[in-house]
Amino acid sequence: MTRVEELAQFAAVASYDQLSDAACEALRIRILDSLGCAIGALGAEPMRRVRSQVEELGPGAGCTLVGGGSAAPDRAALVNGALVRYLDFNDTYFARHETCHPSDNLGAVLAAVEYRGGTGRELLAALATAYQVQCRLSDEAPVRARGFDHTAQGAYAASAGICRGLGLGAKETANAIAICGTAFNALRVTRTGRLSNWKGLAYPHLASCCMNAAFLAKHGITGPPEVIEGEKGFMATISGQFDIDWSREDLEKVRDTVLKRHNAEAHSQTAIEAILQLRRERGIRAEDVERIDLTVFGVAYRIIGGGEEGDKTLVATKEEADHSLPYLVAVALLDGQVMPPQFAPERVRRPDVQELLRRVRVHPSKEFSSRFPDALPCRVTVALRDGHQFTLELDSYPGFTRRPASWRTAVEKFERLAGPFAGPELRCAIAEAVADVEERKVADLMGLLALVRAPLLPGREGGEGWRREPEEASGPSRS
Repeated sequence: MTRVEELAQFAAVASYDQLSDAACEALRIRILDSLGCAIGALGAEPMRRVRSQVEELGPGAGCTLVGGGSAAPDRAALVNGALVRYLDFNDTYFARHETCHPSDNLGAVLAAVEYRGGTGRELLAALATAYQVQCRLSDEAPVRARGFDHTAQGAYAASAGICRGLGLGAKETANAIAICGTAFNALRVTRTGRLSNWKGLAYPHLASCCMNAAFLAKHGITGPPEVIEGEKGFMATISGQFDIDWSREDLEKVRDTVLKRHNAEAHSQTAIEAILQLRRERGIRAEDVERIDLTVFGVAYRIIGGGEEGDKTLVATKEEADHSLPYLVAVALLDGQVMPPQFAPERVRRPDVQELLRRVRVHPSKEFSSRFPDALPCRVTVALRDGHQFTLELDSYPGFTRRPASWRTAVEKFERLAGPFAGPELRCAIAEAVADVEERKVADLMGLLALVRAPLLPGREGGEGWRREPEEASGPSRS
């Protein structure tokens, strides 16, 4: 078999029975976490625009949209996937030379399983497949250093998960993966320099295209069978040589992914944790700060600290703010949190944070770099105008692999994110539906998500929605 045929065989036979109890629990936690992110993004203006584009193209059927309405599977993958991704608060996988967000696959996998009329067990199997493929390719076939985006590996992961969700056979799955692996190799410029809305839409768009490819393959369209190892294929032109024996892979990689504690780029989590701890314990006030020195591992410096991916003191948009370590540390010190309100346009542009972020200096450390990705080491030193200086060093945070998030932690985060958009009864019903998802049809869960409502604040970003009392949005109670 070719390599894509081996991968397709792995995806086609993946089953719920292969999952350990720990993997099932990890998947449920990440589904709830991702749905909280999706609901919390409903009020964001870019999400309204995505929804408007889908509605302009005409009504669709087969899949439910978070917040109500229906669409064809590819458009549902786009809308629901964009909601999961927009806040940049969903889960993360750290490989040594690549970082990805495997829950980016959830919107498309949900659409595939719902369209098929599938169960929660089929959802978990399909989602675990996507997680496994994306994480293992991140381990063995990183592309960031060569100028490509992590959606390049995502083309294989999303298509594998979608095909498993649709119940396609190995032949159709191989063709779908081959089409996607050939067609969707995106540039890293998505996440460098001046960031745009595309940072949060690149993967949802990819997943939507992968859904189209899966249906083309279902109807007999073929793709290049040597997409990975062939002449001018993925290894020859993008990833370099790698070897994964898919016949020996399991579905457990989801357990190595981490949840975010703060609404910010993944590599910033320990730095934010440290500055908030110093703020609490030392009573530091922003107006007393002379400078803040951050020492971080190399990947954090390159991506969000002002290294090779652009000046991170030039911050004007939500996308630039959540990928700027100086902004994130500054706003954390000022506001005592980094959550969706910290990315409202008026907050990003306010003079207090714009002035303070320019007093933040970021430095890479070779010693810290050697400890990544098993740790996320950082050292934060705050120098005050009166000459006092405080330093704190951390290498982990609650939610990281050594301190994994529990179901209770996920519920608390879900409640906080979903609170402005759904009443307590509906929030409880959604959480319960995820908790025993194996015993349900996916359509039942999607029916609850359709009852969630965005805030009635046209033209406003999600941060404003967080500061208003929600109207009661109730769902069916459970006895």
